[in-house]
Amino acid sequence: MLRVVACGVCRTDLHIVEGELPPLKPQLIPGHQIVGQVFEGATAEFPLGTRVGVSWLGGVDGDCWYCDHNMENLCNSPTFTGYTVDGGYAEYALVRTDFVFPLPAGLDDVHVAPLLCAGIIGFRSLRVAGVEPGERVGLFGFGSSASLAIAILRTWKCEVYVVTRGESHRSMAASLGATWVGSEDQKPPVELDRAITFAPSGKVVVLALASLRKGGVVAINAIHLDQMPAFDYDKLLWGERQIRSVANMTRQDARDLLKIAHDLNIRPQVKTFPLEEANNALLAVKEETQRGSVVIVPNSSANISA
Repeated sequence: MLRVVACGVCRTDLHIVEGELPPLKPQLIPGHQIVGQVFEGATAEFPLGTRVGVSWLGGVDGDCWYCDHNMENLCNSPTFTGYTVDGGYAEYALVRTDFVFPLPAGLDDVHVAPLLCAGIIGFRSLRVAGVEPGERVGLFGFGSSASLAIAILRTWKCEVYVVTRGESHRSMAASLGATWVGSEDQKPPVELDRAITFAPSGKVVVLALASLRKGGVVAINAIHLDQMPAFDYDKLLWGERQIRSVANMTRQDARDLLKIAHDLNIRPQVKTFPLEEANNALLAVKEETQRGSVVIVPNSSANISA
């Protein structure tokens, strides 16, 4: 059992509470970007009071074909924190000991919370897209996950082209060092080597595909996507362009991302809400009224921006 000290708010939480992902429990506590302290069930590795993180993938069966082939993110019988089991919009949370991660001391509670899904899945998206240092990479949509991915891309000396709606998101992308920023109906001025889509929109996927060079890859970072519109195969997909989906994450992804975040001192911009205002926190994500990430802090009486 963990005492929750912070829980990031993810767009997946919104998909769950609004029913875009089918309900799997009659009642549910959402939240899967949990920072907590071990409160009960301590082990030699995790003594009482140890600060740990919990992410979306809360457990696997360990013996299906995918687990046996080092693809636990595709496990046939997974546990998802805040979806198949209760999550972190709470003062306490029960979690599997083998799916928690020690947190580097240099990453404080509030700023490490968004890394536990938005950061990890953004990092995995770069891997799925096959990004190499120095490439031209497009980010289509610019919420919490994309804003964390750009920090890694810049250290890899990639040129980053951002397409997103909303002036505040475009302004944030520019401030974080994007090479070029455009609105949702604009096409990057160069052909891209890789593209990652963060918006849950099939139309955006087609726009990203239309921006690729031959042999390029689009990685779709979305657990839910509206209908994919028809597109011209000869013009958009032919030439060994590829579309790949990003599904969940692995524990190794989490360990690798947390190390990178510590080494690069990645510190996302956050807005905090007390637990009593969890609905307002979800609305802030839905209406995109906050720059960066949204984090719920139990026992906090005031909102904080940092």
